[in-house]
Formats: sequence, structure tokens, C-alpha cells
Amino acid sequence: MLNGQKRWLYIAVPIFFFWFFGQIDKVGISIIQTDPEFLHALGMTGADKNAKIGLLSFVFTIAYGVSNLFWGFIIDKLGARKTAIAGLFVWTITMIMSGLANSYEIFLISRIILGFGEGMMIPVSGKLISNWFNKRELGRAQASWLTGNYLGPAMGAVVLVLVISLLHWQAAFFMLAAFNLFINIPMFILMTRNTPEEHPRISKEELAFIRQTDDEIKETAHSENKKSFAQDYRFWIVWFGMLVCSFLFFGISIWLPTYLIEAKGFEKEGMSSITSLSWLFALGFVLACGFLADKTRRPSLMATILFSLTAVFLTVAVFIPNPILAGLCMGLAMGCQGGVFHLSNMLMVKYSTPETAGRAAGLIGFTNIMGGFSSYIMGWLRDLSGGDFSSSIAMLIFTALLGLAAYLFSIKRESAELRLSPIHVQKIQA
Repeated sequence: MLNGQKRWLYIAVPIFFFWFFGQIDKVGISIIQTDPEFLHALGMTGADKNAKIGLLSFVFTIAYGVSNLFWGFIIDKLGARKTAIAGLFVWTITMIMSGLANSYEIFLISRIILGFGEGMMIPVSGKLISNWFNKRELGRAQASWLTGNYLGPAMGAVVLVLVISLLHWQAAFFMLAAFNLFINIPMFILMTRNTPEEHPRISKEELAFIRQTDDEIKETAHSENKKSFAQDYRFWIVWFGMLVCSFLFFGISIWLPTYLIEAKGFEKEGMSSITSLSWLFALGFVLACGFLADKTRRPSLMATILFSLTAVFLTVAVFIPNPILAGLCMGLAMGCQGGVFHLSNMLMVKYSTPETAGRAAGLIGFTNIMGGFSSYIMGWLRDLSGGDFSSSIAMLIFTALLGLAAYLFSIKRESAELRLSPIHVQKIQA
């Protein structure tokens, strides 16, 4: 059954759980910060409490974004497998440290260390995908691990609410540490290798398929690989688009549970349901974009449409009076940015080579730094406006329009490339 398909087991499955649990580590704070006992225990009360809450995500994403640059070079030298294992041990330690924290300052430090530890996630995934999959299946390969990126928080929102309700907020962090120690780390040790050539269970036939390129891809690769990805203006459009995407995605996802409870009057059960559904929206957009990107070969056009829809959904959320519909529109806006995130990582692999994929992914991962600014600025604006979300959402709408404008510059080039290779499109669709 797995004959010729073992790359999906040995690489796609570990990366799926890598992101499934890793993303709960990152965004689980958005659920935990709605627990009054957690806020009181760490001193997040008073007039500046929203700024303090936002600062937690700010320091995490700053560390996460900056460390992506560092990890990108390390991965190209050390290899993705060893880098992933090292980072996972850091996660485990910081989850335990978070659960034991008895002050805001100690918890803040744990978020910084976690950001550095998790900064290798995008470079590791980009490097493994680039090394292990044929160019014609990049969309599906990226979607396989991005599924964990969104399915993890969708299920994690419900689990974390349950754990906090039945036990304590500290138990949530200890649970996340156990997931990494007993599931993620063993999978990378036992199942993965840096390249298919190093794996003893990959057949010659599967290896030949992974390395196979048709004439059109060879010609394109030969012409484009003469220059570095850093010299291709399209890469920098993707990079700017990811700056915008990170600002939007973190701004919405970190504050969505608080928005639902404090602005729309949801109970914790209703909040967890809509939060989970929002992550499932993101998963749906990822799967749809993975399929359509391979079929249409128009990822830039798709990203333009997704930024447009994000602005529309956020605008509707501001003006619609029904709290359920407003919450769903916020979730759909977040889902659209999940699709942009997937397309951006796919384009990153397209514009780089297996040798430079780690560095390219590191630059893409650096854009997560904007998520920290977003979460902190939204908290600051809420404090200024007495807890109201309107000014924060208006800021997100303007940001979505910037992403739309950026991708307009790459649509014409993408269309021209598509007209030059119609035979290859037919081969993919066949």
C-alpha cells in the first residue's frame, strides 16, 4: 500500500504532528489568557492588563521571527532532523517552565525562550519538503503539514478549555510538554532523515520519482537558479505578503477568544466552539489552496483574492450586530490568512533550491515578528478605547489592503508564465 509512497509516512506524518502540537504551544496562550485565575496568578490585572497580555505574544513572536534567520543557516549546515530534535527539547523545557512560573516576569522569559526554540519550525519543514518531494507535488506536500498547523489549535482549543476547567491552567502546559517528549521527539529520531538518499527504507524507484524533473521544469530551474532567490523580486513580494499575513493572523487568532467573551458575550463553551471552527476554516482554506495551486498554478492570484476576502470579512464583523455571525466572519478572515500562509510557503520553495531552502524559509519565518507587533498594538488600542475592538479591527482591514496591493505586482508575470507552458498544465491535470 505504501510502495513508492513512503515519503508521506516518514516525512509528512512527523511534520504533521510537529505542527499539530507545536501550534498548540504557540497559540494555546490565547485560550489560557481568558482564565481569570491565570491572569490573577501572574499579575495581569489593572488598567494596562490588555497591554501585558499582548506583550506575551509580542516577545514570543519577536524571538520566533528573529530566530528563524539563525535557524535557517543552521539547518542548511546541520540538517533538518538534528535541528528539529534540538528545538523540540527546548519546547519541552519551556512548557515545564511556563507551568511552574509564579510571576509575570518568569512567564515572559519562558515565552521568549519558547520563541527561539520554535523558530526552526518553518525552516525545518521547508527544508524537508524541498528535499523529499517532487516539484509537482509541492502544494499537496505543504498542505500535509499545514493541516497540523490548523487542526492542532482547532482541537487544542477544546482540550485546553477542558483541562483548565477540570484541573488548572498549569496542567495545560505540563500536558503540552508531555506531547513533545513522548510523541514528537521519538518520531523525528526514529522516522526521519535529512534526505531520501539517507533513508534505508526508500526504494530506488521512489527516489527516482522524487528527483525526476520533466524538460519544462529543468529549463525553468536552469534559468532561474542562475540567480539567488534573494535577487528575484517575486520572492520579496511573497516576503512582504507574509509580513502582512503574520500581522493579520496573529492579531486575529491571539485575540479571538477574548473578543468572543468580552466583546460578544460568549460563555467559555461557545468561545471554544467558534475558536475551534475558525481554525477549521483555516484548515479548509489550506486544503483548498493546496489542491487549487497544483491545478491552476496561479498562487499569486489566489493570494490576492484571499487578502480581498479578509478585508471584506473583517468589515462585515465590525458592522453586523449578530454576535455569532460577527464571530464567524472573524474566523473566516483568519481562515483566509491560513490560505495565504500556505501559498507563501509553497512559493518560497518554488523560488529557492534544496540547497538554499533553509535560508529562504528562515527569511519567510522572520515575518512572524509582525505577529508580535499586531498582538501588542491591539492590546494597547483596547486599553486606549476602554476595551473596544473597533479601532483594532480597522487597523487589520487596512493591513489586508496592503497585502492585496503587494500581490497585484506578481499576477501579470504569473499569467505570462502560465501561457508559456500550457502542455505542462495539461499533464498535471490529466
